[in-house]
Amino acid sequence: MPAATPRIVYLNGAFLPENEAHISIFDRGFLFGDGIYEVTAVLDGKLIDSPLHMARLERSVREIGGTLPISTDEIVAIEKRLVAENALTEGVVYLQYTRGAEDRNFLYSEDLAPTLLLFTQAKTLEHVAAVEKGLKVKIVADQRWERRDIKSVCLLPQVLAKRIAKAEGCDEAWMVEDGYVTEGASSTAYIITHDDKIVTRGNGHATLPGCTRLAILDLAREQGLTIEERPFSVDEAMSAQEACLTSASNFIVPITSIDGKPVGDGKAGPMFKRLRTLYMENARRTAV
Repeated sequence: MPAATPRIVYLNGAFLPENEAHISIFDRGFLFGDGIYEVTAVLDGKLIDSPLHMARLERSVREIGGTLPISTDEIVAIEKRLVAENALTEGVVYLQYTRGAEDRNFLYSEDLAPTLLLFTQAKTLEHVAAVEKGLKVKIVADQRWERRDIKSVCLLPQVLAKRIAKAEGCDEAWMVEDGYVTEGASSTAYIITHDDKIVTRGNGHATLPGCTRLAILDLAREQGLTIEERPFSVDEAMSAQEACLTSASNFIVPITSIDGKPVGDGKAGPMFKRLRTLYMENARRTAV
């Protein structure tokens, strides 16, 4: 059986096969987790919510005192080239920025050259079983740092949360702090109340400002749907009419059980279905 053709990746100005891409062992992303990442969905060979992802990337890099080595317009052009060269029709483009490489020291040199890496991953995003059957969520304690609004590569708490969820037969973890859901290990959390209000925590340092979240809430407002941006408790989630999550790699999918208890009737609900239809139509209309 012939070996698979290596993916073409981008690393610090060069497009090259993945097996030829090498990063220094002294890179601060490796030694300190000193870096930022972004994940942009690809559907029909086009980038979804690209301006939102580039705006968040710029903000995250700025919040850690970093500087992108190239413009976001150039980054989008790189993403498009990677999609084309890897013949990607559906999946994601992953981007990672780190402060750069030098001998290990907590204090970094001010003239350090950043590392910028991008690669593609083929993945089914649209026609997945979760859209119909929903996902199971496990409640776990939120053990992350206080600046969760920065899309940092320091993801160990989320890795551990997902392992706990998997061990319990669940698909995602909802992290809880002071009795209230902050967000999923890799997603934004929502509930739908019995009077059809869409409830999700407002943006702040406690959660990541989700790009899919922003797109969906804007669409919901255009439709005149009621949105409450506030914390919600685990008890409120368990008694909700519906629950769902959003992320770049899931778009929007329903949550049908929390800690083994069905949400509503345990099936994908009408509000989720309406929001997904709105989002998928808009995603294709605005893809680049």
